[in-house]
Amino acid sequence: MGNTYDYDVVVIGSGPGGYVAAIRAAQLGLKSCVIEKDKLGGVCLNIGCIPSKALIHQAEIFRSIPELQSMGVSVDGSNFDYSKVFAKSRKASDTVSRGVGYLLKKNNIDLIQGTGVLKGPHEVIVDNDKTITGNNIIVATGSRPRSIPGFEFDEQFVLSSDGALMLQQLPSSLIVLGGGFIGVEFAHIMNAFGVKVTIVELLERLLPLEDADSSDVLTRAFRRRKIEMYTGAKALSMKKESGKVSVLLEKKDGEKQSIEAEKVLVVVGRAPNTENIGLESVGISTEKGFIPVGNYYQTKVASIYAIGDVVSTPQLAHVASKEGEIAVEHMAGKNPVPRVDPLIIPSAVYCEPQVASFGYKEYQAQEQGISYKKAAFPYRGAGKSVAIEKSEGMVKVLYDPETNEILGAHIAGYDATELIHEVLLAKSSELLPSDIAEMIHAHPTLSEAVMEAMRSAEGWAVHI
Repeated sequence: MGNTYDYDVVVIGSGPGGYVAAIRAAQLGLKSCVIEKDKLGGVCLNIGCIPSKALIHQAEIFRSIPELQSMGVSVDGSNFDYSKVFAKSRKASDTVSRGVGYLLKKNNIDLIQGTGVLKGPHEVIVDNDKTITGNNIIVATGSRPRSIPGFEFDEQFVLSSDGALMLQQLPSSLIVLGGGFIGVEFAHIMNAFGVKVTIVELLERLLPLEDADSSDVLTRAFRRRKIEMYTGAKALSMKKESGKVSVLLEKKDGEKQSIEAEKVLVVVGRAPNTENIGLESVGISTEKGFIPVGNYYQTKVASIYAIGDVVSTPQLAHVASKEGEIAVEHMAGKNPVPRVDPLIIPSAVYCEPQVASFGYKEYQAQEQGISYKKAAFPYRGAGKSVAIEKSEGMVKVLYDPETNEILGAHIAGYDATELIHEVLLAKSSELLPSDIAEMIHAHPTLSEAVMEAMRSAEGWAVHI
């Protein structure tokens, strides 16, 4: 690509979109660099996916105490120290972040520490000082927790997801505003460690973007765990008094009720980091804060691409990574698919029970007038689920009534986030439910529930 520029690809941001894009560029023979103002790995590795999953793992160990006690083991939990749980989550983050540094070095990618701002179609200035030029630039600056008026973050009484992950001491009680995937994961963690948790969700159910049957499985489980839930409820206002927070709710029937807790966690989505990065200087305007992109994630300026949470696609780490790969493959002339197909993006929620899905939900199919049939199989019908005492859940598939094409799949239950990929691979390979139904699955495994759901679609489920 000539020697006109310092790099073939300049990436602003080192999250799962940015660092993967830089590595893929290097694999394709493009000289690349990453500009990062903070720690390598972005939100996901430092204050998102990785530390939260470390906390979830520790929470699940803690929740197993009653199982040990049922075997006659005496467990004294009186010396429990949450700061040690926190330390383990930070160690996981640091380890993975260092791993990214290793991968960048291995691929001969320059890491430039500092804040990158666009100055032209091929120019980025770092810390108002150093100019870096590139044949192409990728904006991968990620997102931050979105606040709501009247519930601004102070990280003492009102926590963002960042603040919740950095707690070294647990509150006695917590109100979670937002019943999406971040909200239910934190509710799971906090409840597991003995915090009294109340979830408030504006829409009619937990995980409103997931299929209703999956939401029902999770709601029943949370109810048994004594997690209080207000759905179809709006948080109107808040008062801080005597070391507590009081939140005034308007419930679905119009009744107002005040609820109290030691802290409030606000998790109502994430806002893209598109301010103060020089977009206006290159003539790019945002839409509702997001950067408009065409095919291959190109902005209106052909040499500048945008990926991940700054574009209006699902704000998921794996989506950002794939978008980064598509962008650099396009730069390298590899002719990739133009965009990530939203119907083959897996969704994964890591509470207990886990929830995972891809493709159409029933409500979407109904809204769009798409004909479908459905088949489901309960976890309890798979012997492995009974053996490991994880029999709560279900596998459900939506399919075309004429062609039998898989339209979507929904799994709620233990290890759902791993199981979903068998069905997604079948969908991506244009296989039918019959192909999974007829394939031998090892016994006993949870994946037999997937096989039986597909047999149910074919009309011959055995274990139900």
